[in-house]
Amino acid sequence: MVVGGFVYAFELAAIVVAQRAGMGPVAAVAVSYWLGLMLSFIMQKLFTFGDTRTHHRVLVPQLAAFSGLVLFNFGFTILMTKLLHHDLPVVVVRTLALGITTMWNFSLYKARIFKVAVID
Repeated sequence: MVVGGFVYAFELAAIVVAQRAGMGPVAAVAVSYWLGLMLSFIMQKLFTFGDTRTHHRVLVPQLAAFSGLVLFNFGFTILMTKLLHHDLPVVVVRTLALGITTMWNFSLYKARIFKVAVID
């Protein structure tokens, strides 16, 4: 929860900075999404799930699965932004999208992507 909260705050700050730099709402969310994503992968892997394995046989499949999930989440997030940015502030739209994607992300991270095999 700490990692998620930190990445969330980071993403919202990135949206505000991007919009102050002249980006539109969709572009600002897109930029914050990718920056937050990079930070999230590293922090989720190392801190949330305690997966310190760095061998390419572990990292490559993790990155592939994570990337597929990311692309789906990105499309979902941008679609929500396009549909709702006229009615809600962009940070609220991003928060809603993040809350929804967090539910399925956590389950997939725990059960598949960052699952560390237990050896008896």
